[in-house]
Amino acid sequence: MSPLARLLALPVHAYRLVLSPWLGRTCRFDPTCSAYALQALEKHGALKGGWLAARRIARCHPWGGSGIDDVPD
Repeated sequence: MSPLARLLALPVHAYRLVLSPWLGRTCRFDPTCSAYALQALEKHGALKGGWLAARRIARCHPWGGSGIDDVPD
């Protein structure tokens, strides 16, 4: 993982450590949005992986989808 991707992954790790235990499992997607973000950053780097993660988080709303949504190749 590039240094910039590692930097972008820090807030995701902080969310998983601090907020996620309090909120419980509320993500309708599989893998969860935080796991998806980490996979996207590792697989595609900071720019494309960050874009994919932001796009996935933007789809997380009451009228959004659900189900299995893996990181594209």
